[in-house]
Amino acid sequence: MTSRIVDTEQARDMLHRYIDRQKMPFTVTVEVGKIRSWKQNRLQRQWMNEIAEQLGDVTAEEARGYCKATFGVPIISESNGAFRVKWSRITEGMSAEQKIDLMMEPIDVPITRGMNTKQKKEYLDRISRHFSKQGVVLTDPETMGLPPFMRDAA
Repeated sequence: MTSRIVDTEQARDMLHRYIDRQKMPFTVTVEVGKIRSWKQNRLQRQWMNEIAEQLGDVTAEEARGYCKATFGVPIISESNGAFRVKWSRITEGMSAEQKIDLMMEPIDVPITRGMNTKQKKEYLDRISRHFSKQGVVLTDPETMGLPPFMRDAA
């Protein structure tokens, strides 16, 4: 499956050419927005390290698994009914700890990989609010050279 971000007229033209070359039948899905940015990913990684370091009783991978299960699954479930139904069916009867285990290596259910920038901003905002209440100090996005729309995430 091909996925493209169309954010310039050139990218739109390239997509038109690509579609023109496809044999029929084929299916096209268009989503408004773009996938999460590398700057958002970098901030998330930084925060997982900070959470692990400051809490002291979890690894960065465990913090990542917790965040994906606790904040990511609800965000994806809000916008994707098929995911919500399947997730509920598969994880019915599982403990919170088992769900977190699914989010970590080696299984690593993809949750944030498919988020758009708006969803990822909400994800980071929920992480920030949750861990700030626990006294964890997270890197300010502005100090990482993030654009203004991400500065509201922390």
